[in-house]
Amino acid sequence: MAYKIYLKKGEERRIIDGHPWVYANEVARIEGKDKNGSLVTVCTCDGRYVGSGFVNHASKILVRIFIRNGREDAEAVLAERIHQAHEMRRRLGYDNCYRAVFAEADGLPGLVVDKYADVLCVQIGTLGMYQRKKFVVDTLVKEFAPNGIFERSDIPTRQKEGLPEETGVLFGEVPEWVQIEENGLKMAVDVRHGQKTGYFLDQKDNRLALRRYATGQTLDCFCNSGGFALNAATTATHVTAADISQTALDNVQYNVQLNGLTNITTVCADVFELLRSYNSEKRLFDCVVLDPPAFTKSANETADALHGYADINTLAMKLVRDGGYLMTCSCSHFVTQAAFEKMLSACAKRSGRRVQCVEVRSQGADHPTLLCADEAHYLKCYVLRICDREVVI
Repeated sequence: MAYKIYLKKGEERRIIDGHPWVYANEVARIEGKDKNGSLVTVCTCDGRYVGSGFVNHASKILVRIFIRNGREDAEAVLAERIHQAHEMRRRLGYDNCYRAVFAEADGLPGLVVDKYADVLCVQIGTLGMYQRKKFVVDTLVKEFAPNGIFERSDIPTRQKEGLPEETGVLFGEVPEWVQIEENGLKMAVDVRHGQKTGYFLDQKDNRLALRRYATGQTLDCFCNSGGFALNAATTATHVTAADISQTALDNVQYNVQLNGLTNITTVCADVFELLRSYNSEKRLFDCVVLDPPAFTKSANETADALHGYADINTLAMKLVRDGGYLMTCSCSHFVTQAAFEKMLSACAKRSGRRVQCVEVRSQGADHPTLLCADEAHYLKCYVLRICDREVVI
């Protein structure tokens, strides 16, 4: 007899509303017997069907629901969901590089697939998907016909699922560098060793939007491999790309050469110290971009993260010429949009500038979210117009 999991009274509300996670402390009892990672049925305390998903007794998230209609052919559902995710992106016009599968948001818990030209990069974060890795790879080959598939399951959250971190070629051939085309620009992506799965695809649309605001002298902070810097270089007179990693800056220089650009200079420095230095020198820019790494990966560190965001945003606001723009981002899920906006308001006051909010943006449409589960809604991107300095009377 397969597992049947009964929830405590009242715990079904959030899950019936569409949230895919069942936590271990929400469960009243378990009936039946099957192996860890199997498909289980989740019911209310009085036996009403809620959904089905993969179980993992090693995780605080006991069940990840992805079936709501009672189907028992899990692999057939997975194949259908991969096809649906592909079709959704194709119809939206995504082609060369995009996130092809976004885990729970696409009804595929723990599976992330990024497409870089003819190479797929796969990240598997849950036991249930890990046990079906061969099936997933075979399905991706049929659906996308890639030249190669590379696994980047080197994420700390795998430990919570009782899984080791893994990387390696899963299919075909994967070159050291994959050349993609983003917004008409050529970019070299290191899927084997680059951050995340090689590149930050979630900012693709925001990098294109930057072209409206990047003029004159533009400063790109935490530039990584140069996505924002290269897009800014198509409209700005000159771009300064800053990062603490020389490896990242070498990647920027290579991408600059790929595109024949001559108006980008790289600076290897701690961005916090660099912004303080520029303020001391009274340097001004027409546009500044802040796209830092996540300053926190847990709720307990949110206050420290907001302090870090406040520091760099106050410094950046002081560096923008009157009428210039600041594009500032946060990729931390634990820093909510409301908290981020409140922090920016405080920074405007602290910097002595009058600040207009021009645009509020988020991750691209290839990174959808579930309205009932905000865990996947993590990227905040604000475009601010920095006006004249306030006169204190």
